[in-house]
Amino acid sequence: MIQAASFAKHLQLTELSPSSRKEWDIRTADLNRPGMQFCGFYEYFAFERPQVIGKVEMTYLDAMDPQTRKRMLETYFSYNIPCVVCCRGLNPPKDLLDAAKRHDIAVYQTSMVTTRFSFNAITYLNRCLAPRVTRHGVLVDVYGVGVLLTGESGVGKSEAALELVRRGHQLVADDVVDICRLSDSELIGECPEMVRHFMEIRGIGIIDIRAMYGVGAVSVSKSIDLVMHMEKWVEGKSYDRLGLTDEHITILGVKVPYQIMPVRPGRNLAIIIEVAARNLFLKRLGYSAPHELDRRMNEMVLKKAQEME
Repeated sequence: MIQAASFAKHLQLTELSPSSRKEWDIRTADLNRPGMQFCGFYEYFAFERPQVIGKVEMTYLDAMDPQTRKRMLETYFSYNIPCVVCCRGLNPPKDLLDAAKRHDIAVYQTSMVTTRFSFNAITYLNRCLAPRVTRHGVLVDVYGVGVLLTGESGVGKSEAALELVRRGHQLVADDVVDICRLSDSELIGECPEMVRHFMEIRGIGIIDIRAMYGVGAVSVSKSIDLVMHMEKWVEGKSYDRLGLTDEHITILGVKVPYQIMPVRPGRNLAIIIEVAARNLFLKRLGYSAPHELDRRMNEMVLKKAQEME
């Protein structure tokens, strides 16, 4: 469900005709331009989408015979339309506003050109309708890489994030991370508004990161590019020391690089997270240190073998 007030506020719309409906049952992040419907074609009509009227549609309406236009608009508004948006600051005919009022359908106006408004509206709807999940963890922006820290309570996620903030990085969410899938390959994480910018440090309590370190120390949302699972060091357990194989975790159907970070006294977790973020950045550029080392070793073995022949 899309909230009507939020839709109008986010897209900076002016209300021309109010409606008593507070939310719309919109299932797809798309719009409809009703040019064909104004011509009388209703074999296929995406009435469940927000209706966008541009200069072409408005010019056609103004050129219609008043009686024909009244009958056409009555048929058009008989469908369960969420809302109508008039772009370019165009003023709709009085017949349109009267028909919308009779059928309790909101009519808005925007100064944006039709293409620009359509882009902004589709982006907004895509975000609102994106699949969502809530995860326990801490999300930080490290060198432009979104790092999601996971692990059991008390393992040191918030403390590591606090040290990263002190080193100039940004906190996105602490303890509760809302994750939405914007596309088949992109996840966005953000913090619930109620606890945004706050962090819990055991022994101290709740602190406000924005108030303590400034607005540059926090971010509202960030893509999730890497998941680092923090766990207490287990003696005898084999941890990856080469990094030749890349592990992934699937969140909302999206594969995200995944690393296990063992935690024990004496390890500087903030530096390790910084290195992991930089290393991921290098991998995206096509450079992998483990594979480069493996290549050098293979070349050395081949060279030794050739010398012995």
